[in-house]
Amino acid sequence: MSEVPEGLRYTKDHEWAKVEGDMVTVGITDHAQDELTEFVYIQLPKEGAQIRKGDVLAVVESVKNTADVYAPVSGTVVEVNASLEEDPAIINRSPYADGWIARIRLADPSELGALMDAKGYRRHIGE
Repeated sequence: MSEVPEGLRYTKDHEWAKVEGDMVTVGITDHAQDELTEFVYIQLPKEGAQIRKGDVLAVVESVKNTADVYAPVSGTVVEVNASLEEDPAIINRSPYADGWIARIRLADPSELGALMDAKGYRRHIGE
């Protein structure tokens, strides 16, 4: 079974979002990293980029596949996890702590209502 922490929000495309005030930390769920297997490359967004909900935030490449990571919210990318450029497999080892991808300054708090809670995401992935 996949790890699905309480207190985070989730998208149907398997991104997680940790909301702290107007800052949203974004990453890939444990379920997604397990499905994609070992990550070998990540294309991170640029700090300062304006991003809209549903836009491609990052691109990850695993030994199995390449996948887009979508922005769960609109806003400004204020920080990226540069350590993933040297070791993208951090996402596999620690998807919710060390494997975060970007921090976004939230532009529209109402967008958070469209995201699932942990219970909803578990149901979405059939667990």
